[in-house]
Amino acid sequence: MSAVVHKLIETANVTKTFTTDAGDLQVLKGINLTIESGEMVGVIGASGAGKSTLLHILGALDRPTSGKVLFSGKDIASLDPDALATFRNTSIGFVFQFHHLLPEFNALENVMLPGLISGAPFQDMEKRAKGLLDELGLSGRLTHRPGELSGGEQQRVAVARALVKNPGVVLADEPTGNLDTATGKDLFELFIDLNERKGITFVVVTHNTSLSDRCHRVLEMADGMMV
Repeated sequence: MSAVVHKLIETANVTKTFTTDAGDLQVLKGINLTIESGEMVGVIGASGAGKSTLLHILGALDRPTSGKVLFSGKDIASLDPDALATFRNTSIGFVFQFHHLLPEFNALENVMLPGLISGAPFQDMEKRAKGLLDELGLSGRLTHRPGELSGGEQQRVAVARALVKNPGVVLADEPTGNLDTATGKDLFELFIDLNERKGITFVVVTHNTSLSDRCHRVLEMADGMMV
């Protein structure tokens, strides 16, 4: 049975301006978009188009200068810092170009961390993390630290970490950018599989059009605007 589709994320006239020594730099210029639950959306565009800034705002890592960001109808831009941090921890999964795994922790511990930080029971998080790592083909690598894993394995650990809290959406910023072509393709196939089997919503920023073409929809950005 297919999942009920609803508007998961909406933005209304979102702008973002950074103040620099040279003056104000407007990076986003009135972004309006809607992302449905269960969609896999690619975001493409040249470097400097505003893709990563948009992703940071969708994921509540940054606030817009003006405009609204609605998540399941709730304006997250208006939340206070504590509420915003809680929302980010429980509702958003992040996968970055550089996996940002903590080198002193093994794969299992890295995946468990978001849950432990939010106060979830240790045994629950351990079971969930083991299940995800097993599902992603890493059941034999639980006790390996990041330095003992290949680039593709490290990024799979990062994907498991992004999924451990059952987020409403996974935001991926150039997730294949630091991987060789074959490994990057494998990672994207993993995203497609998770989207199709579990209905997980993905928003993926990528320069690789052969990968973005596999998405349900592709949004192109140029000069801080949707083309």
